[in-house]
Amino acid sequence: MKDVFKLLLPAPLRELIRKAVLRGDTVHCPVCDRGAIAYLPSGSPPRPHVLCPFCGSRERARMAWLFLKERKVLRAGLRVLHVAPERCLSERLTSLPAVKYTAGDKFTPGYDYPPGTIDLDITAMPFAADSFDLIMCSHVLEHVPDDRGAMKELFRVLAPGGMAILMVPIALERAATDEDPSLTDPQERIKRFGQFDHVRLYGRDYVDRLRAVGFEVIEDAMTERMDAASVFRFGLLRSEVVHAGIKR
Repeated sequence: MKDVFKLLLPAPLRELIRKAVLRGDTVHCPVCDRGAIAYLPSGSPPRPHVLCPFCGSRERARMAWLFLKERKVLRAGLRVLHVAPERCLSERLTSLPAVKYTAGDKFTPGYDYPPGTIDLDITAMPFAADSFDLIMCSHVLEHVPDDRGAMKELFRVLAPGGMAILMVPIALERAATDEDPSLTDPQERIKRFGQFDHVRLYGRDYVDRLRAVGFEVIEDAMTERMDAASVFRFGLLRSEVVHAGIKR
């Protein structure tokens, strides 16, 4: 029946029907500013209440966007570096007036990237110092073997007064980061670090690494100051924390 549906209706019409059916006011995505009857399941294995049916945002993107709006970071003329760009945030950032937007990722076979994304090694970036007012680098550093080198580069290219969003998966119950450069087996990485391509699991000492390269660190567990209804409506994770670095 599903295949027949695809044959009878062209893709654009199917998408219109899907969005019409899902439109509602039970949840509200702060990234695309649209209401829906629910967030969709996503992940492996699938988790409920994750994906915005309209822009595709996930919990961490929605939290980062709320944080940027609350801190009044978003403005005309921003120079933005977006590492491993989420399409939902890329669309919003590039819509800012007079924005100068650069997107970069370390290209990997089998993946696709938003148009204009450049192949980028964040441990050796081809940008002058103080080039960007805002850096978005969310859930990236846990993939980078030389994370301290990457942090130094991110600090170098951030302009004085600028902000870098540097969110990572973090085990707040752990004082120290767990990492082992010799561990390459994907299944062992899943068991120890949570994902086959993660090279570490950060602990509370993550902020010490950021401070060591010069960042002034903001650590904001946003859901702790929000009521349960808002956490559900915006589709946020209680375990997610915004880490932002400021360059003075």
